[in-house]
Order: sequence, then C-alpha cells, then structure tokens
Amino acid sequence: MKIQPRILNIDLPPQQSAFLWGPRKTGKSTYLKSKFPDSPVYDFLKTDLFLEFSKRPSLLREQILAKDEDVISSPIILDEVQKVPQLLDEVHWLIENKRLSFIMCGSSARKLKRGKANLLGGRAWRYEMFPFVSAELGKLDLLKALNRGLIPVHYFQDTYKKSLRAYTQDYLKEEVFDEGLTRNIPAFSRFFDAMGFSHGELTNFSNIARECGVDSKTVKEYYQILKDTLLGDFIAPFKKRQNRQVISRTSKFYLFDVGVAGTITKRHVRQERGVDFGKAFEHFILMEIKAHNSYHEIDYEINFWRTKSGLEVDFILGRGEIAIEVKGAGSIQNKDLRPLNAFIETGAPRKALVVCNEKAERLVGKVHIVPWRKFLSDLWDGKIIK
Repeated sequence: MKIQPRILNIDLPPQQSAFLWGPRKTGKSTYLKSKFPDSPVYDFLKTDLFLEFSKRPSLLREQILAKDEDVISSPIILDEVQKVPQLLDEVHWLIENKRLSFIMCGSSARKLKRGKANLLGGRAWRYEMFPFVSAELGKLDLLKALNRGLIPVHYFQDTYKKSLRAYTQDYLKEEVFDEGLTRNIPAFSRFFDAMGFSHGELTNFSNIARECGVDSKTVKEYYQILKDTLLGDFIAPFKKRQNRQVISRTSKFYLFDVGVAGTITKRHVRQERGVDFGKAFEHFILMEIKAHNSYHEIDYEINFWRTKSGLEVDFILGRGEIAIEVKGAGSIQNKDLRPLNAFIETGAPRKALVVCNEKAERLVGKVHIVPWRKFLSDLWDGKIIK
C-alpha cells in the first residue's frame, strides 16, 4: 500500500503523553511508526503479547525500566491499548515517577470508560485519526472516493469491494462483540442493517426499534456504541434561537467513512448526478469538515438546520457563523437557494455557501456558489472558518 503523508501532527513536548484514537485501518499505526521511528512499540493485536500483559500488567513497568535511557527518551507506543486497560495504572506510575512519555493508540475508549480504567486524569492529550482527506491526496478522484471510501487500504485497492464487505460485515460487528459492548448479538446485527436505511436522515429511534425487535432505549444505546467506538457520530440540529417552525430535537447520524456507508446501504455511485451521488457527496463534505475541525483543533460546532416545512441547510458551522448547502448538481438554480436564503434571514451567517459541481465560483445575492474543489482548498487553507 502506498504510504501517504498525513495532516495530523502529534507534536509532544518532553514528558507529555497522548491518546490517539480512530477506527481500525485509518492509518494510526503506520503514522506512529513513521512519525516516531525510534519509539519502542507494544502491539496488543499480537495474541502472545496480549495474553502475557493481561496476566501480568507489571511486566510493562519491569521491561521499560530495564531499557537504556536513550531507548525510552522517545514516546513509548502502546497500540490497541483498550485491549489491556489495566496497563494504564502502570503507565500512570511511569509518567509520574519516571517522567516518561507514552502514546496510547486504539479504536475505542468505550471499554476503558466502562471498565473504569485509569484515563490518566488529563496527563495525556487527545488526538484522533480520520480516513484520508482531500488535502492529503492531491487531485482527488471524486467517484473513486465516494465508492471506495477514504480508509487508506480501501482507497488504493483494486479489490476494494471485497475489502469493504469484509470490513462492514465482519470487522465492524466483531469490534463491538469482541469488546463485550453488547450481549444481544442478533438484535445488534439487525440494528446495524436498519441503521443504514436512515443514514444521514433524521433519526427515528422508534421506527428503528420496531425493525430490530427491541425498545427505543436499546437502539439509543446501540447508536452510543457506534459513537464511542468512533464508527459514527450525530449531527445535532441548530437551535441558537427558539423557533417553533424549526426542528430542534431530532439529530442525524453519519458513519465515519463514505465507502463504509455506501456498502451498508448497498449504494454504488456510477456518475456525478442523481440521489445516490447527492447523499454520498454530502457525507463526503461532512467528513472533510469534521477532519478539518479536529486536525486544526478549532473545535467549532457542526449542526444542520431544518424547518418543519422542509427547508433545510446541510451544515451550520460555528454557532451560525457559516451556512453550507451541499448540492451534487452541476447547475444551481434559484430554487436551490431558498433554504440558505431562509436561514440568512433568521441566522445572519457571516458566510452562506452552496458547495456543488459547478465549474466556476459565482455570487447570487448573499450566497456564494462554490465548486467543491475550491471549497475544500479554501477549507484546508483556513479561508472558510478559523
């Protein structure tokens, strides 16, 4: 697989530790090996290592203390640390007493939280790794990205369909089952399939519960499992001002990768037009925004806005500062601007954008119509939101 430079920059001062979280195969281990080539690495995906340290967590302290000082002057990497949560007490001791630095890498903090593991009380900074973003890939092939997704191995692989099927049918469910996050395996499997039908739409917990044969409370817990394992997240409605005509309670759920979502929903985008293209395109733009927010550590809110009459703006950033409508069309008509203009009247954003497939940027009233490549370039250059 081609090794691609990543935007994520873990830059630790001496004696500072960090957690690096992200779904499997997003490139965490590859990144850490490249960024910290001299670091000792403990990979708990190795069965023998996992069993050994699970039985005797003190081995970590004993082995590290036996190493030469120049070896442990670099951060010590613990890969898939959530598999051996009891190690974090040893890490805590080594940080406090030996002033050592650790990078703890994993795909889920949920097991650590549920097991009341030692999360080091703010002694470790938090980072997150996403699938590839456009700024890492140069001239992006949009249809390739929408169908394959941007998990590194899938994006570069000709046999991506088989890999995506294996990832969604085997790994994603096994990740949940192996971590013991739910005991009702058949119900969660049904939920996983039903969730795809409402992906990127207003989430109706009651409807999904009926499909799965469980109650709404259980469905909410299943969504929380996906959120805690970084497999997806909710986008909440924008509700800065109280307005009876605006939806303010029902959120939307998006998976972490557009290719994974496409496989679950049995979607294949053949051309840059149509409903399937529009949904995948919207999801792709959201993933770029989320990664930008995290990598640049800006921490702006990402919401959507929708009225009860059906007017909707896909993404509202920074508590109403930026309004973004995503359209897959190659030609934007005046009727397409109605939702943004309605939000402009009530929300007064600093910028209102339509991100689309048009070839040139133009201004219609207060709305900027922006080709998607220009939007992404401006986003990563800090010209959209800082």
